[in-house]
Amino acid sequence: MNMDNENVLRPLKMVDFIGQENVKSNLLIAVHAARCRGEALDHVLLYGPPGTGKTSIAQILAAEMGSAIKIASAPLLDDPRDLTGILTRLREKDFLFLDEIHRLAPPLCEILFPALEDYRLDLTIGGNVHALKLKHFTFVGATTRPGMIAPPLRARFGIVHRLDFYSTDELARIVKRSASLLGCSIDDVGAEEIARRSRGTPRVANRLLRRCRDFAEMRGKGTVNAALASDALSALGIDGLGLESLDRDILRSLVQTFGGRPVGLETLAASVNEDGATLEETSEPFLMKLGLIDRTARGRMATEAAHKLVGGEPRVGGMVN
Repeated sequence: MNMDNENVLRPLKMVDFIGQENVKSNLLIAVHAARCRGEALDHVLLYGPPGTGKTSIAQILAAEMGSAIKIASAPLLDDPRDLTGILTRLREKDFLFLDEIHRLAPPLCEILFPALEDYRLDLTIGGNVHALKLKHFTFVGATTRPGMIAPPLRARFGIVHRLDFYSTDELARIVKRSASLLGCSIDDVGAEEIARRSRGTPRVANRLLRRCRDFAEMRGKGTVNAALASDALSALGIDGLGLESLDRDILRSLVQTFGGRPVGLETLAASVNEDGATLEETSEPFLMKLGLIDRTARGRMATEAAHKLVGGEPRVGGMVN
């Protein structure tokens, strides 16, 4: 078994899932209630930054319900027959997890509407519409962009939860748990150093842990301590705030290139040689969490904290399109 596989580090039970305490508590109440009634769990929408545990929670919910789960990604479902094939193969109380549902094509959304509302699949055969009854299943949708979900689709979720960034303490606990599963020796201060630079995200924390393990095995004595973690992460271009090269490029562009003026997303993306979606979904949420950029109606702006970090005085001026 490949111990570097991300699935190896995923918790299998809700009790092993660290963080998101309020979300976990409410989901467990819903799960236990559904089990007592002998019903399928209501449809669930999970949204929040990438890497905060949406897929893990979906898998845990299925396990807690004693059900199988089918995992798919909305961008890869471009043919309605793909979705209808998945739906017709679902058994009673099975789970269907669909990632990035904000990118689901409109024709596929139309298929989901009756499937989620009435457990019915409308098929057109020979010019006539035939209704095919589906098993009672649980649909779990995940997205980083809840505002882009079609309103009729969003309205069909009975359970909606937002996953937030994790605290340093929670991430340190996750790092120690992952280190144990990977057979990596780490002390408390080393775990905290990794956690502090992990952008509030378990996926990032696990990635950085693996790289620190490499440094410990090649340049250290096999144990990840604070000094080794700091050296390893600095060598990888990750500073004490968790900022990476792209984050620093964005801040420099806002402060130095555009002089503190509001900047349109695509203009900002072009200035750092990235696409707008990458900025909006990966860098921007963390930079906003740190209070380094503001997203306004006129565009993205560097905050006073960003100017102090990068250096440079904000200029007064119009929006850069």
